[in-house]
Amino acid sequence: MKCLVVIAHPLADSACHAMARSVVDALTKAGHEVQIEDLYQSEFSPALTASERRSYYGPAFDAASVRSQADRLLSAEAIVLVFPTWWFSFPAILKGWFDRVWAPGIAYDHASDLGPIKPRLHKLGKALAVTSLGSPWWVDRLVLWQPVKRVLKTALLGTCAPACRFEMLSLYKAEQSTPAEIDLFCSRIQRVLAKWS
Repeated sequence: MKCLVVIAHPLADSACHAMARSVVDALTKAGHEVQIEDLYQSEFSPALTASERRSYYGPAFDAASVRSQADRLLSAEAIVLVFPTWWFSFPAILKGWFDRVWAPGIAYDHASDLGPIKPRLHKLGKALAVTSLGSPWWVDRLVLWQPVKRVLKTALLGTCAPACRFEMLSLYKAEQSTPAEIDLFCSRIQRVLAKWS
């Protein structure tokens, strides 16, 4: 499969980058074609531009500044997102990638009456989100009802790639995790990806 790995953490020595290396290693060993979108390394600008916003409901979205990112997304058969959960949400750079790249004419089309949007990511069959959180599991699941998972599953994939199979792996209390615990979590990532075919 053509797999797009999107990484959204500014520190190369972070747990997220260790997890991303495990993702790339597992996918490569399985024989998949891997493209890496490291948003910080590429200095991706998360802010939707005035031109992009003006064209959002126009005849054609102005995707000139994100054409290469859009092409990678459109060609992907599987996607892995690796990011920290900050304030129970996405890092700004990843949210901006969704805002600017998962745009009309790319990830979906507007309905003529501005009703429900029409999905365009028909090739995307598998998605895995890998994230780290500072909080314990029960805060994310029982208090906040997994807001990041709900946005990914329902708002993004549910509307833009409804046939996509979605999974999420969360490393809780990440700041307190030992290297051995991070390695164990990376092994879990590799077991999940080993099932992709």
